[in-house]
Amino acid sequence: MGWARSQPCALALAAALAVCAFYYLGGGGETFSSATRRLRATRAAAPPATPPGPARRERTAAGGEAGRALHLLMMFTKAERSPALRGKGQAALRSLLRHGRLRRGDALHLHLVTDGASRDIGEGLLRDALRGAAFRHQVIIHDVSELTEKLFPIVEAMQKHFSAGSGTYYSDSIFFLSVAMHRIMPKEITQIIQVDLDLKYKANIRDLFEEFDNFQEGAVIGIAREMQPVYRHTFWQYRRENPQTRVGEPPPDGLPGFNSGVLLLNLEAMRRSKLYNQLLEPGMVQKLTEKYHFKGHLGDQDFFTMVGMEHPELFHVLDCTWNRQLCTWWKDHGYSDVFDQYFRCEGEVKIYHGNCNTPIPED
Repeated sequence: MGWARSQPCALALAAALAVCAFYYLGGGGETFSSATRRLRATRAAAPPATPPGPARRERTAAGGEAGRALHLLMMFTKAERSPALRGKGQAALRSLLRHGRLRRGDALHLHLVTDGASRDIGEGLLRDALRGAAFRHQVIIHDVSELTEKLFPIVEAMQKHFSAGSGTYYSDSIFFLSVAMHRIMPKEITQIIQVDLDLKYKANIRDLFEEFDNFQEGAVIGIAREMQPVYRHTFWQYRRENPQTRVGEPPPDGLPGFNSGVLLLNLEAMRRSKLYNQLLEPGMVQKLTEKYHFKGHLGDQDFFTMVGMEHPELFHVLDCTWNRQLCTWWKDHGYSDVFDQYFRCEGEVKIYHGNCNTPIPED
């Protein structure tokens, strides 16, 4: 999805990279599908893993800080046909582990959503990357087709508005996993970070989980702004009819839309939010798409962007350094005069995003 998210509709047929899974530990039971498998790879000398429950920090009886369950999800499909994808996955995992520093009692739960042909490749990459990891960790493998089957009834109605091509396709549901994850994820899991695979980590992944603590009341999702004038283009008709609008304008005062390469999903808040769940209803989606004359092709990113124009209070805006997008496609396709206003990002980069196959700087 990193490549597709910065391309026009004609380029939206790129291979899918959306991420999600559902996970439950407790009392020896598992509520995920029979195709889901857990691969344990924890250090023998590590402290006991945190029991299931909220990913929020909890205080111990002595006033100290208990461990935190860190759930990180990524998609790895069609890898048997794409050496480039395998290379991206390897680079992302290596950089993640190189900078990862967890606290005593923390545990990193890596969820990999994959297809049958890519499963062995993905498991091999994870084993190699995690070998010698200095913290407790666990790998959970999920079958993409089973996740799609569960998701389709929830997001079917919105797909025609935010998918490439015409009509609604069953396979398109995978691009909307983040939108309805709170409805298919066990309630014991309250927070998850979803990431694209074309990333390079320059900071401790635990610091990104700390961003959940900065959510304002009512916010349910943490997401960075889109760093190209993608939605300046997509909202062209609404902007023409409303010349004073902030919709599609660049930061800091405009609403440039979102990029879902890095997503913080507060599942507990998503479940509680009456407003957010109302916005998932087909009638509300239809109403908003008509108001904004919106037709997209980037799945969950389009949905979050459109909702953010109407209800920005639902989103915690991540600093651009947490999703420093590198693609410059729109600079050469009609928007060179305003491009830098969207692309500018000050500060030390924590995560590079090599969308549209843009090379990521070497260390």
